Amino acid sequence: MNPRATVATETDRAADRPTDPIGDSGDSTSRDSRTSNGGRKSKRPAKTPPAAGGITWRLRLRRDRTLVLMTLPAIALLLIFNYIPLLGNIVAFQDYDVYDLGITGSPFVGFDNFARIFEDYRFWQVLINTLVIFLTQLILFFPIPIAIALLLNTIMSARVRAWVQAVVYLPHFFSWVLVVTVFQQMFGGAGLVAQWLREHGHEGFDLMTNASFFKFLVTAQAVWKDAGWGVIVFLAALAAVNTDLYEAAAVDGAGRWRRMWHVTLPALRPVIALLLVLRVGSALNLDFEQILLQRDQVGPGASEILDTYIWWTGIKTGDFGYAAAAGIFKGLFSVAMVLGANKVAHMLGEQGVYSKK
Repeated sequence: MNPRATVATETDRAADRPTDPIGDSGDSTSRDSRTSNGGRKSKRPAKTPPAAGGITWRLRLRRDRTLVLMTLPAIALLLIFNYIPLLGNIVAFQDYDVYDLGITGSPFVGFDNFARIFEDYRFWQVLINTLVIFLTQLILFFPIPIAIALLLNTIMSARVRAWVQAVVYLPHFFSWVLVVTVFQQMFGGAGLVAQWLREHGHEGFDLMTNASFFKFLVTAQAVWKDAGWGVIVFLAALAAVNTDLYEAAAVDGAGRWRRMWHVTLPALRPVIALLLVLRVGSALNLDFEQILLQRDQVGPGASEILDTYIWWTGIKTGDFGYAAAAGIFKGLFSVAMVLGANKVAHMLGEQGVYSKK
């Protein structure tokens, strides 16, 4: 028999067979559903597709139930220690008596405590002093982690870079008691620097009791203690910079400084803007322990900040209503500073804390 005729006959038989509307690639379940019940089609309704927005919240909760259970302890701690205590701000509107009447028995006085704040000249002096110390730290302290990160990024040896980063980061784990003690032993009246000057015929000095130098002293302490923490953030941002940009800039003839100005700093600009907004928002949140430890050495006129003032009026004198009103003012002022700084970041083309819609 002719082989070509055999192939043609098989092809004709295949063409005469009825084709499967679903295709040969369909599974056996689809074919069984068509032939079950005496060849009739199954009346089982097809599954409805998920909504256009995605899966339902019940399915999402069932899928992520393990993660939800893991976050429940953190949410509980946040509620207990951060949000439930906010209910205690009601004492700002009361003539609060912590010993006899309590929250439920203390009479309401409305906004009298806030009126006392605006009439108290001492409060405004403390507020101005807090802002002065904050601006000093913002100008002198904020750029230092950026400069250290840029310097470490230029070091080619990974071992040397890791060693320098560890040395700079180590003081972050020290308590403020230890930091103030170290500065006292170095720059106090009986410190090493003063003794060395006296041994060489010069007059000694005591920076720890100099009221006019106090804002620079606390800034130097903050730099020594927390600069390494900020370096980590900027080094992480530098690690995300595309190295092809440096190579392209080098091919175009850009030197090290021009590569830093046109490649590195633009890559760091979003992180700098975000941290600057957060820093401005915490303008009134200076380190309470650091200032309190040195308050008596230089006097409250130079060292008093809003936190120590609230602590003194609320805890030491027992005027809890006044202190609570000052704390609410501090929170509202900080929110206004965050919104204002974030608005400036949007005007400069940066995202800030939240993106502009």
